[in-house]
Amino acid sequence: MPVPLDVLFCDNHLLVVNKPAGTPTVPDESGDESLLDQGKAFIKREFSKPGAVFLGVVHRLDRPVSGVVLFARTSKAAERMTRQFRERTTQKLYWGLVQGVVLEDEGSIEHWLRKDRERNRVHIAAAESEGAKSASTQYRVRRRKGERTWLELEPLTGRSHQLRVACASLGTPLLGDLKYGAEQPLEDRSIALHARSLRVEHPTLREPLAFEAPVPRLAVWRSVL
Repeated sequence: MPVPLDVLFCDNHLLVVNKPAGTPTVPDESGDESLLDQGKAFIKREFSKPGAVFLGVVHRLDRPVSGVVLFARTSKAAERMTRQFRERTTQKLYWGLVQGVVLEDEGSIEHWLRKDRERNRVHIAAAESEGAKSASTQYRVRRRKGERTWLELEPLTGRSHQLRVACASLGTPLLGDLKYGAEQPLEDRSIALHARSLRVEHPTLREPLAFEAPVPRLAVWRSVL
């Protein structure tokens, strides 16, 4: 059964929600109800919209990842928000729980990444090799507890699986991320990666906006945070 939509913000231009892990951002081959479907149903219901509802997708989260997702309610807002993400004027902060101890308190991870679309997996590649794209991530240790580390991650680029590969490259894969080296799954098949906050500029008012999503109510998060 789909989890009820957790709306963080809504006006005439934007809809911002807290995506639960396991829900696809957009429809996929599974046929499961997507966050986009839920958002359109919410707008239709709350604003008594007749006919089809427009909701523009300007960024996405992987299915097993939770946290802040922003949709545009008009084509003009979609164009302007897409430009912000493309030009990297937004700020995205993620929280991640990794398996192992990250020794440096903070650092930068620079890679060239190539995606294997058949296996839906990303690999570190040689610099500027064919099909590879540069990826840059900054991280900061928020807490170390036993054999786990709570990281704050800021992607400076927007590559597929970028943060998952970055954590694995430190020798500390995200908890539950079996694809990139975790030893065991989490109870809900999610991975311990959460889009904690997003800062953008409003598409028409040109004012700064900041959104923050609470972490999932799972024991693995409570054990470290």
